[in-house]
Amino acid sequence: MLHPIVTNQFTELTYEFDLLIPSGSENAPQAIEFECQQILDGWIYNFAFQADYGRNLWRVFNYGAKAWESASIPLQRFSPGTWHHLMAEYHNDTASHTVFHDALTVDGVRYTVNMTHSAFFSGANDQFTNAFQLDSDGQITPYSVYLDKMKITYK
Repeated sequence: MLHPIVTNQFTELTYEFDLLIPSGSENAPQAIEFECQQILDGWIYNFAFQADYGRNLWRVFNYGAKAWESASIPLQRFSPGTWHHLMAEYHNDTASHTVFHDALTVDGVRYTVNMTHSAFFSGANDQFTNAFQLDSDGQITPYSVYLDKMKITYK
């Protein structure tokens, strides 16, 4: 989803939503991903988390390396038929072109992450987006996830 362009660095960026996995779909995901991305003066600041069901852990995306990296947070799989609240916290530094994954809160439990990555220079036009993605398992098992109360805030 494309948002109005944000032309300054984020001292605080939060991406939060409620998620529900229907009964019968709780073991189908390979991963559930969500991200915000700011492109500013050609630099891509990517703020992404992934609930990796295959490894039972949370990961963050290193955009420059094009690789997911462990956030050292074990994944407590989402119980089916129940709403769960997630909130990711980030910030960036446009002088040093650094992305900070600060914390992840799942159902009121806050995990400090403190991971940093370099932003990636692409030369692309300024923009601000968010995304949510469902990844299939090896058998491409169909499944559904419901989202509600999605909110992005920043300073």
